[in-house]
Amino acid sequence: MKKLIFTALLALPGIASAQGAFGEIIGTVINADSMKLSHATVYTESNGTIYKDLTDMNGKFRISAIPAGKYLFTIVAEGDTMKNIPGEINMDGIENLQTIVFEPSGEDLGELTVVYDRNEIHLLKYGVNPVIKMSSEEIKRSPLKFNQTAMIAAMSSDIKVADDGQLVFRGARKGDMIYMMDGVKMNAVSNVPSCSIGEMMVYTGGIPAKYGDTTGGVVVMETKSYFDLYREWKSSQNK
Repeated sequence: MKKLIFTALLALPGIASAQGAFGEIIGTVINADSMKLSHATVYTESNGTIYKDLTDMNGKFRISAIPAGKYLFTIVAEGDTMKNIPGEINMDGIENLQTIVFEPSGEDLGELTVVYDRNEIHLLKYGVNPVIKMSSEEIKRSPLKFNQTAMIAAMSSDIKVADDGQLVFRGARKGDMIYMMDGVKMNAVSNVPSCSIGEMMVYTGGIPAKYGDTTGGVVVMETKSYFDLYREWKSSQNK
């Protein structure tokens, strides 16, 4: 046991050094009428990696673990886009963009032609959002948080739980689904601690091509980052 503790202590300097190369960015998004915009997407990209967050009910966002450097951020809200918002991330620091007034870019996309195949139109589901999301706060308040399978089924009427506990998506065979945990494909839904889940998404239709070929659905679960867990711990110490 002493050897294990000693080894862990030796590794701490290297961990601290790696974490120091990252920072965070925060801010608030409002519209021209000074109304706070919730569920707006704020993101930037670096070396093929996208760093993003959704604004909460107060229009606030926080993106953690971004490599230090200068970035241009984009905001997507209410079907419009605002681009080229500058921000500089310092090592082990927090960049505050303060209050951002959302001003759509107003780009002219020109003429759009839609072509459809009558043989495939039956795959469309009218009046149903193909992706449903649950935030960490919603998961925390869910009475089903200790049973991920039941919680996933409760997210959409298109999902049922079979007698053997497997998820069944409407129009698909039992077990015909894809389950992703932090970008890794899993064979079955795992009951990970609900307190460690940062976001959960369920696709019941319009499945992105990156998830492969399935006629069922997709369950995507993202766990909280080190920064998310640290902020929660820090907040609990101040109470």
